[in-house]
Amino acid sequence: MTAPLMSLTWTDHVTGRQGFLVVDRLVRGVSSGGLRMREGCTLDEVAGLARGMTMKEALHYNPEGRYIPLGGAKGGIDCDPQDPGSYGLLVRYLRAMKPYIETFWTTGEDLGLTQDLVDRAAAEAGLVSSIQAVYPLLDNEATARRRLADAFAIEVDGIGLDELAGGCGVAEAALAALDRAGVPYEGTRVAVQGLGTMGGATARFLSRAGLTVVAVADIKGTIANPAGLDVEALLAARDAYGTVDRAALRSGDRELPGDAWLSAEAEVLVPAAVSYAIDITNQERITARWIVEAANMPVLPEAEELLAARGVTVLPDVVVNSGTNAWWWWTLFGDIDADADEAFAHTRRSMRALVEQMLTRAEADGTTPRAAAHAIVADRLPVIAERFGWYR
Repeated sequence: MTAPLMSLTWTDHVTGRQGFLVVDRLVRGVSSGGLRMREGCTLDEVAGLARGMTMKEALHYNPEGRYIPLGGAKGGIDCDPQDPGSYGLLVRYLRAMKPYIETFWTTGEDLGLTQDLVDRAAAEAGLVSSIQAVYPLLDNEATARRRLADAFAIEVDGIGLDELAGGCGVAEAALAALDRAGVPYEGTRVAVQGLGTMGGATARFLSRAGLTVVAVADIKGTIANPAGLDVEALLAARDAYGTVDRAALRSGDRELPGDAWLSAEAEVLVPAAVSYAIDITNQERITARWIVEAANMPVLPEAEELLAARGVTVLPDVVVNSGTNAWWWWTLFGDIDADADEAFAHTRRSMRALVEQMLTRAEADGTTPRAAAHAIVADRLPVIAERFGWYR
């Protein structure tokens, strides 16, 4: 794959903090990719995420669907989202990026930001919507926007459908891998790093499927219980940043250091918080059989090589967490209605097919799931380019 179409660094005139935008490529003149905010965010990080978005879009290409893939992009702001000045910084960043958002970059929530916050800041920055660049591609803009708004208004057992869609996809990827290996759900243990949007929803779906969540980690540390945690109680006790109120813990729950989730006695690990969480040193502590990348780029490449050498399978982020982005577009373009059951069923079918294709390709090629996913993308991109064209 070629170098990105565009990379830029913005410096805030008030705080001196930096923000970034990388457009990997445009398909039909538009790109898709969320905006993250975290202390230490870099241009290289955002570039890697933008390339990943190109892959996610291509992986979900269905010639029979209404949703046609877009190009990949990503935005990032180097700031702690809990900093008192973070919201003002977000507004100024979006104001600076307004020409790009209006014309070719559709964005939304990512690490450190919620969609409600992005929407509020976008309005203050003078934008119609954070995804307005895609509106000219819609058959009926008013109907499509109403359908997406209706979908965002849906809650299932106290959690918004927009939050649950991604977790449903992550959970289904894990369940597909278990099914392929002939491993029963009952008795299979899971540890999750991060109980925010993606991690919390994933924990709910895996728990409800019959797996036992034995550890979850948030900014305060790891909560563990070898007999299983009460996932619903923990979700109800979260704050807006995914931090659990320890008053909700039961007598058998233990508080451990923040990195204890890595060495939890579990068959499945779900890093669902930050990038670069698993490196060449701490990977030695992992005894799980599968790592399911709910976060973007949580396993460093060198660590993945070492994990693969000792039989640990990493299901890559470009497949595993792609359901969130796809759900937005399935809904907006009209492949699915604003309905939770339909959203979950469509996500499960799509993720099942994609994971099965990836694992079959990996087995046939004698390679890793990530390499197989890259190979699938390499096959699809020329087809997309021939049919729709792109700028790169």
